[in-house]
Amino acid sequence: MTQPGTMTPMSRQMQDCVEACMSCHSMCEETMSSCLQMGGQAQMQVMRALMDCSETTRMCADMMMRRSPMSAEMCALCAKACDMCAEACMAMPDDPQMMRCAESCRRCAEMCRTMAGASM
Repeated sequence: MTQPGTMTPMSRQMQDCVEACMSCHSMCEETMSSCLQMGGQAQMQVMRALMDCSETTRMCADMMMRRSPMSAEMCALCAKACDMCAEACMAMPDDPQMMRCAESCRRCAEMCRTMAGASM
């Protein structure tokens, strides 16, 4: 039994998911900066996906770290945002930054799907 005021340590799986979320968040932020430098109207759909993914991954990591009872639902939503972002990034296969971002999003989505099904 844990002492009052202390939290049970995060499982390795949850720690890995938090790290994947934070890594994906950073990658989306970097990719948004890259998109802004490129300009162009076609980027708007990608920018929206990047913004949604960036915010969702950060919030998901925060909720897991504070052991929110809504973490599983947030992980499911985060996986969806990551999938959408990966798909948007894949629309520009010649851009190495977009491909790195898509890979980060895919990894995060997979880990979040696993956490969404796990008892937290």
